[in-house]
Amino acid sequence: MLLLGLDLGTSSIKASVVDGSTGKLVASAQYPDTENTISSPFDGWAEQDPEMWWTCVQEAIQRCNSSGKYNPKDIQAVGIAYQMHGLVIVDRNLSVLRPSIIWCDSRAVEIGKKAFDKIGHEKCLCNLLNSPGNFTASKLAWVKENEPKIYGSIYKIMLPGDFIAMKLTGDITTSNSALSEGIFWDFQTNSVSEDVMKCYGFPATILPEIRPLFSNHGEVKSSIADALGLKAGIPVTYKSGDQPNNALSLNVLDPGEVAATAGTSGVIYSVSDKVSYDPKSRVNTFAHVNHELNGLNRLGTLLCINGTGILNRWVRDNVASGLSYQEMNALASKVNEGADGLRILPFGNGAERVLENKVIGATFQRLNLNAHANAHIIRAAQEGIAYSLKYGMDIMAENGTSPSVIRAGKANMFLSDIFSQTLVNVTGVAVELYDTDGAKGAALGSGIGVKYFANPKDAFVNMEKIGVVEPETEKASTYQDIYQDWKNILDNQLAND
Repeated sequence: MLLLGLDLGTSSIKASVVDGSTGKLVASAQYPDTENTISSPFDGWAEQDPEMWWTCVQEAIQRCNSSGKYNPKDIQAVGIAYQMHGLVIVDRNLSVLRPSIIWCDSRAVEIGKKAFDKIGHEKCLCNLLNSPGNFTASKLAWVKENEPKIYGSIYKIMLPGDFIAMKLTGDITTSNSALSEGIFWDFQTNSVSEDVMKCYGFPATILPEIRPLFSNHGEVKSSIADALGLKAGIPVTYKSGDQPNNALSLNVLDPGEVAATAGTSGVIYSVSDKVSYDPKSRVNTFAHVNHELNGLNRLGTLLCINGTGILNRWVRDNVASGLSYQEMNALASKVNEGADGLRILPFGNGAERVLENKVIGATFQRLNLNAHANAHIIRAAQEGIAYSLKYGMDIMAENGTSPSVIRAGKANMFLSDIFSQTLVNVTGVAVELYDTDGAKGAALGSGIGVKYFANPKDAFVNMEKIGVVEPETEKASTYQDIYQDWKNILDNQLAND
């Protein structure tokens, strides 16, 4: 049973083929070899071309097929994971009307604040579990206010994964999980939010057809199948935002289980069976992939730090003199914990929800031109990312999430011992590392959707743990002191912002 998973990331697209009977990866490939750019024509903007994503998807699938390790005609289902909170709009010809306003774009923050006041804080938090913020609904409202001609031509809006499924199948669908991440879903009425639609003046017809997350979302068209070497008619049976999908890929499905990822952004994701929210909307709650499956309440509370891997990449491109990530990690390991006093706040990638949607920028503090070199900057950046996640985890603790262990795929920032050990030491929480990623998770998700697996747990019986990062108890006080110093810098900047 071969299953194809697609992971639509910000930097690249990955395709993986998985043998459902064993859970083993058969082949994988990503495209491009470098990293996709984010267009920022104005301060706080972040856009990408959806057609660029589609080109990358096709290239990644064809690269995967060219491995020769399987017959593409044997693939039986497709699953899609995608960067969350983006807005894609098309006309009746299914042509894209403007670049996608992606997850880290900040332009709709003020629009979201006004909607929060207009709908009412208590009602937003009780019904939406979040403030409208700069999520997808607010981004659409920005288009309506600022680009009325484009808005008037809209046939349907989509999240990024819905768009890729549309390109494969010609069908436009979505799910309650997807609508919840766009802040279109009312958890009290279990339907599209009338408050949001009325507040922003959106017609109901602008949204896609809602289908269960694990279900048939269309079948691959003959023309697309021929171009990609696939069998026509295979179904797309799973679509999920990248963070719920990352949790799925780590078998994080039940209350109390926690997943982490650290790609372009960094996320701690906790599953609960209670409909709850953070009063300041600093962490956000959405419908998890298995919400309402068999009548279960499954909500995912998501802590997101925008400036994670993107800071590490910035350091590579601008400080590390052409070193690879592996070489950067080796160089930084020669520097003491705390980077000899250098501190970096990693908040340079748009409005940070954990900071109540403030845009404060990335900050270097105590840079000593006589003492600090590129190794210190590399280490201080990775430590700053870990401390920002610790800062957010303390907020999650205020809302009842205190994990005893965190699961993560050994990928992206978790390939760095410095980052992983700093996170574990400063939080006191062990991290279990697994041989999995978003594309593999999406492939197994398609197996659930096509009912090859009787339930989600069955898809992960062969999941392999490849290591555990344990807290170094003898260093706990050292890391707490460094973190408190880092936090004092952040608190002072927030007070003066």
